[in-house]
Amino acid sequence: MEVLEYGNKSAQLVLLQPVDDHDLQLMEGETALLRENIGEEFCLFAFKIRDWNRELSPWKAPAVFGKQEFGDGAEETLKEILKYCEDRTRKYCIGGYSLAGLFALWAVYQTDLFQGAAAASPSVWFPGFAEYMKERRPKCTHVYLSLGDKEEKTRNPVMASVGDRIREAYALLLKQDINCMLEWNAGNHFKDPDHRTARAFAWIVSQNRFCAHDS
Repeated sequence: MEVLEYGNKSAQLVLLQPVDDHDLQLMEGETALLRENIGEEFCLFAFKIRDWNRELSPWKAPAVFGKQEFGDGAEETLKEILKYCEDRTRKYCIGGYSLAGLFALWAVYQTDLFQGAAAASPSVWFPGFAEYMKERRPKCTHVYLSLGDKEEKTRNPVMASVGDRIREAYALLLKQDINCMLEWNAGNHFKDPDHRTARAFAWIVSQNRFCAHDS
């Protein structure tokens, strides 16, 4: 797996994000936004995903759009990412956009290494994921969710459920006493993914800083 680094390599704060080719074109802009909004040094590891539907999916599922089915490669992908989290003196936050956002959300149910999940426009329509969340509790303190206000307005019946699923996820996490934010953005799924992802990470970092000061 190709891994690209942004920011300060030695920073205590480490952000971890699965990305595709389109995301990589926007990483410089996202990094600039993070510098503006985080207020502390950070290192961002961008993990280049080759097979998006397979490597980020927690389990197999039929194709929802096009003909490519979803695989079950998330566990292996997480193992690779966790190799960058071995220094326990550092703070780690996982995040991503679209299916990578779903992966980030799934990841905080697997390990307590992450201080939060920055799930920007996550694919919570993924078959079986709503039920998965209802049976478990995340192992982190903070979860950020967002969605574009036009994302649920689609003819695809599975993807059209994304609005209801994210509202349900937000309500469930609050009920479980998880510090959770649900932000609605203007536009469809493809509008400003770098801005949305940067805001997601910035919120998680701000919540950790607030809690640290509060304690």
